[in-house]
Amino acid sequence: MIPLHRFLAPLLLGLALIATGCRTSSSTVKSLPLVPHVDLPRFMGDWYVIANIPTFIERDAWNSVESYELDPDGSIATTFRFNRGGPDGPVKTYHPTGFIHDPVTQAEWRMQFLWPFKSAYLILHLDPDYQTTVIGVPSRKYVWIMARTPTLPDAQYQDLVHFLESVDYDVSRLQKVPHSPTP
Repeated sequence: MIPLHRFLAPLLLGLALIATGCRTSSSTVKSLPLVPHVDLPRFMGDWYVIANIPTFIERDAWNSVESYELDPDGSIATTFRFNRGGPDGPVKTYHPTGFIHDPVTQAEWRMQFLWPFKSAYLILHLDPDYQTTVIGVPSRKYVWIMARTPTLPDAQYQDLVHFLESVDYDVSRLQKVPHSPTP
């Protein structure tokens, strides 16, 4: 028998992202700028979550890493893992599937945590060397600053925070994600 929390957590995360990630009809919310093009094979691999405006699942998360793998059918196998509550806390792992929504830029995806629901996943920033990225949702309720390494120099981090301010994110809600040194 599957424990209830193993079923409810992905369901609630998916519903929360759908409810807040959908485009609003309000004219007060400006659309977010997306990167002009994403080279999907270069984007694949591990991304450390440096900071975020967390979903309820990510609160009190340590060592967060999102990993992407391009499947032969064009979907993106995703693994999101982190330690709950501290550096040695229990490992939590989720396996949503990504789908390219805009095949021209490949910067707008849909993430599916639970069938049939998909939520917007927007690549707002991607440096030319594919070492840092910023992922957002249309409502601006959630955002993720990610890098190929578990830390960023403060000046580089501040540049990304300023970018988020420039696209109307409430950066006062941004939280750094702690990462333990690897042995």
